[in-house]
Amino acid sequence: MTQPTGADGTADLLVTGGDVVTMNPTRDVLVGGAVAVQGERILAVGGTRELRAAHPGAPELDATGCVVHPGFVDAHQHHTGDALVRSAIPDDLPPGASIYEWAVPLHAAHTPHDDRIASLLTCVESLRGGVTTVVEAGTVAHPDQIAAAMTQAGLRGTVGRWGTDTAGLPLAGTAGEVLAAAEALLDAYPPGGLVTAWVTLVGHSLATDELLAGAAELARRRGARMTMHISPADTDVHDYLARTGSRPLVHLDKLGVLGPHLVLGHAVHLDDAEVELLLASRTAVAYCPWAYLRLGQGVSHAGRHAEIVERGGRVALGCDSVNAGDAIDILRTAALASGLAKDQASDPTRMPAATAFELATIAGAEAIGMADTIGSLEPGKAADLVVHATTGPGWAPRGDLAHQLVWSSDGHGVRDVIVAGRVVVRDGVCASVDEAALRAEAVDVRADLLRRAGVEIPSSWPLIPSS
Repeated sequence: MTQPTGADGTADLLVTGGDVVTMNPTRDVLVGGAVAVQGERILAVGGTRELRAAHPGAPELDATGCVVHPGFVDAHQHHTGDALVRSAIPDDLPPGASIYEWAVPLHAAHTPHDDRIASLLTCVESLRGGVTTVVEAGTVAHPDQIAAAMTQAGLRGTVGRWGTDTAGLPLAGTAGEVLAAAEALLDAYPPGGLVTAWVTLVGHSLATDELLAGAAELARRRGARMTMHISPADTDVHDYLARTGSRPLVHLDKLGVLGPHLVLGHAVHLDDAEVELLLASRTAVAYCPWAYLRLGQGVSHAGRHAEIVERGGRVALGCDSVNAGDAIDILRTAALASGLAKDQASDPTRMPAATAFELATIAGAEAIGMADTIGSLEPGKAADLVVHATTGPGWAPRGDLAHQLVWSSDGHGVRDVIVAGRVVVRDGVCASVDEAALRAEAVDVRADLLRRAGVEIPSSWPLIPSS
């Protein structure tokens, strides 16, 4: 996975000539700077002339005229199956229909190979958009296939089996069975590798108190992270009130589930007490605003993510599934997060571009517990970085970098990507996967999956074959 490490302390690769957005504690930008990579780590960050002199003869990746920045963090991204049926689930379904009429039968029909191909498609799209670290939001049946795809593509990521002890869901089990499977996955993918395991639950109201408390205990005991879904819409609020007499985060707090080990997917519909619990417990949130707009879940009037950020809470950005957030593009997500914050309060001073970019990089890394490894370009950290081309019209003339990255750009401007010292995207093409062969295979795999699941894809417009 890594390039050979120079035994004499010299760099294996220099990324030279770009404007290096470090996201270090003082947010320094090195104009015409360079990054020296040795093995999987950043050896040095400095001026191009300085690092060339210190590492004579080192291979170079020329980033002249480009912007070099840390790889993006996507804190909530589904890999299982969704990529095979993207843009297929109608966007005008009533609440719940997309899950029970589409997702459940499709997931029930998945083979291990389906998950491998779906994950590879997701990995390629992620990397080409500058995402270098992904928290996979839960694999229904085959987490090993997702881990294999991440490893092949060279994407840093987490995996977890989507645990539930609610009868009637695919692969549901008892709380004990779910926790045993989660612990086995922690053993298989320990910390330190490109892919690590998290304790992962479906969440919502699809877990007993025994499973919720047991998952948190397992995560704490093993020093692992945990993630689950909660309150993207107000459905979870009503379910928890009916079942427990308390709102979701209040009940989770009573069970001892909240804490810095936990990343909650969504957390849109929170009241004052829940926000206070979130902040006091240092529980993190993966914020996926495009999904809430696409699914009509009320983020524009109910979401409090900007307030949580302003009050020192831990928030990362996510793109969710490709039938919810649709595009895996953290820059688009950062712009939307900023725009929603401003518009909700009719206050243009809220969440400026620089803050939104922090959520995509160093703040997002901290929210998922990885800020000591990723999120900024500093010596000793993982060599996860992006070379962003500035040849598009949105970059002429050059203005404030934070504004241009967040408001004038998107993931299509990514030229090169390095993860753990390995060049995985070169000139806009994934270097670790044969993209043409993958697309061709995905067509066949999708057709077979739809046949087995008994699902037909509707068309919004009449399709008229041409002669």
